[in-house]
This record gives sequence, C-alpha cells and structure tokens, in this order.
Amino acid sequence: MHSETATATDRSQQLELRAGSCSRAGIKPQNEDAAVFHWPADPHLQEYLGAVAAVADGVSSAEAGALASSTATEQFVSDYYRAPDTWSAARAGQKVLASINSKLYRKSHEFAQEEKGYLCTFSALVFKSRTGHFFHVGDSRIQLLRDDKLECLTRDHTVTLGHRRRILARALGMDTGLQVDYGRVDLELGDQFLLTSDGVHDFVPKVTTMEVLRRDDLDAQQKAETLVRYAEENGSDDNLTAVVVEVAALPATTLDEYSHQLTRLPFPPPLEPGMVLDGYAVERELFSSQRSQLYLVRDTETGETLVMKTPSVNYEDDIHYIDRFVQEEWIGLRIQSDRVVRICRQNRQRTALYYLMEYVEGCTLESWIARNRFPKPAEAFRIVREIADGLTAFHEQETIHQDLKPANIMLDSAGHVKIIDFGSVYVAGSAEVFRPLQHPGALGTASYSDPHYILGHNTGIQGDIYALATIAYEIFTGELPYGEEINECRSRADYEQLSYRAASQFNPVIPIWFDRTLERGCAIDLGRRYHTIAEFITDLGNPNPEYLRDDPSEYKSQNASLFWKILSGLWIVTLLAVIALFSAGS
Repeated sequence: MHSETATATDRSQQLELRAGSCSRAGIKPQNEDAAVFHWPADPHLQEYLGAVAAVADGVSSAEAGALASSTATEQFVSDYYRAPDTWSAARAGQKVLASINSKLYRKSHEFAQEEKGYLCTFSALVFKSRTGHFFHVGDSRIQLLRDDKLECLTRDHTVTLGHRRRILARALGMDTGLQVDYGRVDLELGDQFLLTSDGVHDFVPKVTTMEVLRRDDLDAQQKAETLVRYAEENGSDDNLTAVVVEVAALPATTLDEYSHQLTRLPFPPPLEPGMVLDGYAVERELFSSQRSQLYLVRDTETGETLVMKTPSVNYEDDIHYIDRFVQEEWIGLRIQSDRVVRICRQNRQRTALYYLMEYVEGCTLESWIARNRFPKPAEAFRIVREIADGLTAFHEQETIHQDLKPANIMLDSAGHVKIIDFGSVYVAGSAEVFRPLQHPGALGTASYSDPHYILGHNTGIQGDIYALATIAYEIFTGELPYGEEINECRSRADYEQLSYRAASQFNPVIPIWFDRTLERGCAIDLGRRYHTIAEFITDLGNPNPEYLRDDPSEYKSQNASLFWKILSGLWIVTLLAVIALFSAGS
C-alpha cells in the first residue's frame, strides 16, 4: 500500500489544495498502478507551473506494466517541472507525454516478438492558478464533484469485444504516435477531483463515490483510502488506486494574462558590458552568430557567474525560430549529466527572451585538437568516452543531438567534456516535424553531420554515432575521415563517391582494429554503421577479432605484420588501463 497526504499553498496567489492518495495491489501479487501528487517547494514553480496529480495503471498483459506506470508518473512530474515558463500547461504536458510515450514504445519494441512490453494508462491533472488542465490516455478516470454533481471529465479508450471482453484502444507505449485527450476546467472553491484506476471505479457505484466525497468528517487521504477499501469489499479483482484533490482556496487573479505575455517576450537588444538585464550584469560577449549570442553575466544577487543565451533579432518575427529557442531550454533542463552543460532554472520574472546556463571555463574541443595533433592515446580515448557518455544522456531522454561537432564541445579546466549546444536537437515523439540540417555559409560544419541528415533522412542514434566517430577520428589524426571533399557534397551520388581514408596514414601508431572501428562508426552505409554507442565504444577499447583479420582488397598496406601486432598490443594495454581508471573514477 502507498498513500500520502499533501497540503500545498501558493504563497503569492493563495491557491490551496488538499490531497490524499491510496494504492494497493488488492488480490494481485504485484501492484502495477502508480499514483502521485506533487507540489514543488520552490515558490516560482508553485506559481507558474502549479501542482500535479496523476494515476497510471500498468497493462496487466504487459511484462513490464509496473515499470511503465512508475516511469510515466515519475517522469511526467520531473519533466513537467523542467518546462520553460514560456510554455502553457497544455503544451508542456503534451510535450512531456510524447517523450514518455516514445521512451516506453522503444522499450516495448524490444519485446515485440513476445507481445509484451511497457504499456500503461495515464491520467493527470495540473492545477495552475484558477484552472485545471487534464491529460488522459486509456481507461483510468478523472472525475469532478461540484455542487452535488459527479462528472467524469475523461472517456475510456476501450473497445468491447465478444462476451463483454474489453480491451484498451490507447495506452502509453502502444504506438509511435500518441493521441492525448486534453481538456481544461475552471476551478471553483470546494471542487473535489478524483483520479482512479479501473480497479476502483469499476467496483464502486457512482452514488457511493459521491457519498464518500461529500463526507465532512473525512479528509482527502481518508476519502481515498475509503474508496479503495469499498472497491476491495465489492470484489475488485485488480490493483486499486485513488487520488483525491480538494480545492480549499483560489487566487484572486489568473495567470492567463501573464502566460500570454511570456509567449510574447521581446528579444533583448545587443548587450554591452555593464548593462543589467533582470538582475544579470553583462561582463562580456562570448560568442555571436547570425542566430544567437552568448554573454558572460554575473548574478547581482548571488555573485554567480553564468552564461546568457539570447536570440538574434534577425528572427524576431519567426515563430518557428522562437519555438526552437524556447525548446532548447526545456531540453537542457531535462538532461542531467556531468558531460552536458547545466541549464539554470530561471527564478525571476523575465522581461526578455533568453535562458541561462553554467559557465564552463576552459576551451573548445576544436581548439584542443588544433593544439594536440598526436595526443596520448589514453587522454584521447578518455575524451571520446566522455563525449559518448554525454550523448547517451541525450538518448536516455529520447532526444538526438544531430549537430555534434568539436566547436559544440567544451573541455573544462580539468580537461573533462561538456556538450554545450542544444540548437539542433530532435525530440522523439514530438509533434514537430524533422527538418534537414542546413549549414549556410559555414565552412566545415557539415563535416560532422550524418550525410543522411543533410539529405533529409532522420537516422536517429546512428546519426549521432556518425558524428562521434568522425570526432574520434579527428582527435586521433587531426584530419577528417573523408577529407574536406565532404563539404562539397550535395546529393546521394556525391556521398557515394567518397572513400574512407585509413586513419593510420595520418597517425602510424593506430592499429588496424581501431581504424576499422572508426570506419564502421562513420560508414555512410547505414547497414554497416554501428547501431548503439555502447557497441562502438566497446570496439574502440577492446579489439574486435573480426577487425584483426587481413583484408587485402581494402587494407593492402595494413597486413598482420609483427609491427602491427606489437602496436596493437601496446594499444590494448593502454586502453584497458584507461578504461579501468575511468571506471574507478566514475
């Protein structure tokens, strides 16, 4: 059994909610339901994002229903509270659910042959100012008791077959596309919201539910527990979950006008040293391009040094550009990794469109490569491994970087990697349509992008692997695997004319197995390219026996001579030592 009582008050707006939840396995050996009510301690989040109540019911025929429901509720809460202030509750909730659905579907697909996987229903309520926003997939329910009338705000996504057998028509993780029922309701003082799994509402009559919710002698927690107990007593054969949320006080004003203003924030003007914007004093400009600017700023309240990214006034009337800029902040807030730059939650009211990130003192990988033509293998491999860890953090959030390059990677003062750019990230499951990368007038930036991206095909993780392998090749050789000719390619035929250049011709100490790993990592043919970062990194650090065989047609100058065997042995010893030290350090 899991239950909780939560009372939360918004200090500035005087919104007061009282909540309770109860979830039990019932007659089943495992509880595959999950429930949550969350009200953040941060007053800024309380005011502008509100409170969340959610119920998920793992599909009993799925092997991982319990994991699906717990993942859905936990990730919805964590990702929703990382949404930018500039997003409405509707948009934030739908974006988050699309990401969760993509994650569960990917996991479900791994069990496709067994017809088992990660599937669950999901119903959530966001309480923001004087409005309730609800999101619903499946056959869990959200009901509202107001003025002695109990109304169901959701509809069951089920199909009835013969013998009254009912099956789900929609669930999280069921398909690549997700249809979410969204609605909103104006809150009134005394409203009571009830979220339940079918193990409760299928076994407690409507009249009984109303009687329990009306009882003044029970608080929200006791009401939830009572409804679950009644369901058990009435013969429920499923897991049982109920969440009750009571509206005890409402703010005098709404946030609609504020939200409207946020989506129309003006672009900041060009900033100069000494200028102050929302309490952040500009110290100097770090970077400027046609699309954005980066400034080193100091928080005048805390003294913390940060980086402020501002949009370019060239795109002030471009709605899609503004949307992409705002999404960068959301993506960064979701990704938590030591190998990815930290995006800072804005706790003050913004008067202009920008976002903040940690300041990484160091140099770009681009400049590091220029100064280290033939780096020590141990240091070079560590850097590649850390870039891989950063990319993995992106992929765990169902996002693809798409535009990784040495200029977008920092090495801090200790020499550790920080991926610093989110401008081209693709979010799986998003309603946004994939757009091919474009690099107008930027010589060399296309060198690291998967040719399939340039041609308009989204290759997902394999695209990031191509970039990682290309960067690894350059770290060890100072060159590009296909030379500068790749920047002139405009069609599939152009790319097919390219030939991989053996890394050993630029760095003679590179052994054949290492070279062949790099070649497969940046293969233009997707059938040859690695499918996972883990597999690529494993082959870089441990000789793949397949790559030690002679292939005279492709590697005439690299036969299995004693020279190569000795060098391979040295590399093996060195890299294994590095991997051991790296693992111990992490």
